[in-house]
Amino acid sequence: MTHRITWIDGKAEPRNKPNPRYPFGIDLDMAKGAERACQIALPYPAKRIGYYDIECETCGLRVAISTAGRVDDPRSARVACRGKQ
Repeated sequence: MTHRITWIDGKAEPRNKPNPRYPFGIDLDMAKGAERACQIALPYPAKRIGYYDIECETCGLRVAISTAGRVDDPRSARVACRGKQ
């Protein structure tokens, strides 16, 4: 699978401290137990507040994941596959 990942800059710096439980980022699981899913590595850490716009070039799934420009930002995401369109 090929995913197009675009980071959209919110043009704001973090205002809050990162969650100390995630000093190396978090791995999001948004697949909700789906049998078919993709694991997507994200550019980490994000530069500042913004979001990743992620689109699968195979099935067309599109998701947005927010960033805060901190060490507790997402470093990967697991998303359910919609199957070939």
